[in-house]
Amino acid sequence: MNPFAWPFRAQFLFGFACCAALLGYALFVQFQLGIQPCPFCIFQRICFAALGIVFLLGAMHAPRAPGARKWWGVLAFAAAAAGMGVAGRHSWVQLHPPELPTCTPGWNFLVEQNSWLGVVRKVLLANGDCSSIDWQFLGLSMPMWAFVWFFALGLGALYAGFKHRYSSLFRK
Repeated sequence: MNPFAWPFRAQFLFGFACCAALLGYALFVQFQLGIQPCPFCIFQRICFAALGIVFLLGAMHAPRAPGARKWWGVLAFAAAAAGMGVAGRHSWVQLHPPELPTCTPGWNFLVEQNSWLGVVRKVLLANGDCSSIDWQFLGLSMPMWAFVWFFALGLGALYAGFKHRYSSLFRK
């Protein structure tokens, strides 16, 4: 079974399943392995959830018009690009940790005391908690793997949206 030959709906359902599995693994790491997520990790989870929702809605819609498929592919790629931005920044913070790590309040306190724009600004400035590497696989930390997954899923969405599909009348 070549996934590149799958129909649009199957490719988008596969993207949704990947996002759901990645979010499930993130919850496993948090609750079973005891590794608490930093604010960057929370934003990456939000981006995976948004990407998964776009994949699911695109699969449910499964448009026949090529223009609509392209629209779904670009929309999914936009969600993946936002995730790549957050994961890339998190990876950069891990590779170049701040000289004086600071301890910031938890996610709930940040949301209660600031506007959402203030929370986003504080998270992207990063702190010492975000620079610690608690988990690695094949030499890459979790945000690095998140970047790889966002990149792969984004390219897969573009491929599914822009793939030329022949009419069933011409198939052998």
